[in-house]
Amino acid sequence: MNCSDVIRERRSIRKFKKGAPIPQEHVHKILEAAMMAPSACNSRPWEFVVVESSKVKQQILEAHPYTQMLATASLAIIVCGRPDLQEGLSKGYWPQDCAAATSTMLLQAAELGYGTCWCGCYPSDDRVKTLQEILCVRSIPFSIVALGVPDESPKARGFFEESKVNYIR
Repeated sequence: MNCSDVIRERRSIRKFKKGAPIPQEHVHKILEAAMMAPSACNSRPWEFVVVESSKVKQQILEAHPYTQMLATASLAIIVCGRPDLQEGLSKGYWPQDCAAATSTMLLQAAELGYGTCWCGCYPSDDRVKTLQEILCVRSIPFSIVALGVPDESPKARGFFEESKVNYIR
């Protein structure tokens, strides 16, 4: 599948085939793609937590009301921001950088045939603090990506809207 096809075929999946294994080499490839995302001044202000534990997925599900798909997802990858790694011109751009890493992960997973669902954490202070406790991290949980083998085929929800484009020529 080429890049254009992956972008257009990717969907937010909320039902997965429970217990479907994800090979470690695929997890590695997805994380590698995330780390290839652009970041301000190449500061790479992120770290990733891969959660396969059913117990920890359940804790996340209970802490974050919009992560119900974790009940069937094979795993979750939490993208965490590290603003402490940015200085000078890059300072303060960690949310954009983590968003780029998250988006790149979604596309790589889709190309490999997996489904994903991006759930935001930051800037909700309550969710951030609770997830820091659950994951034992000091970094800032930015997004949770549920990952697994899709057990649904939703229709596309994205579309082109000419009215939202302004050309300056």
